[in-house]
Amino acid sequence: MSLAASDVPANLTTFLAFDFGAKRTGVAVGNRMLRTATPQATIRAEGEARLAAVEARVREWQPDAVVVGVPFHPDGASHDNTARAKKFARQLRGRLNLPVYEVDERYSTTEALAAGVSDPDAGAACVILEQFLRSLS
Repeated sequence: MSLAASDVPANLTTFLAFDFGAKRTGVAVGNRMLRTATPQATIRAEGEARLAAVEARVREWQPDAVVVGVPFHPDGASHDNTARAKKFARQLRGRLNLPVYEVDERYSTTEALAAGVSDPDAGAACVILEQFLRSLS
């Protein structure tokens, strides 16, 4: 089940976001009140090691919910990485006792690079999370 930003209860205020990639996963933390995100160290792991690293970040930050960026082609069509990111979100739903929201992350890395970030993965996670936070009422 994919949750939309319109489904976010008002009591959820702190979020941890992930920009899923085959080799690296960008991470950002943010909150509803400020509607801003702060980049965190990118996870450079795959498979079970990636999931363990995500769980460690959740223990560290204790967010109310998690946001996962899901990539699409410019025309909105799915591709291989769309399925991989959705699988990652499903895995988090199964492992974490938290709501997991999916966000269309088209152009997040491009936007992060245009802003001059030093870590494009963490920068993309910030873009994803700030887009999500702006969508909340």
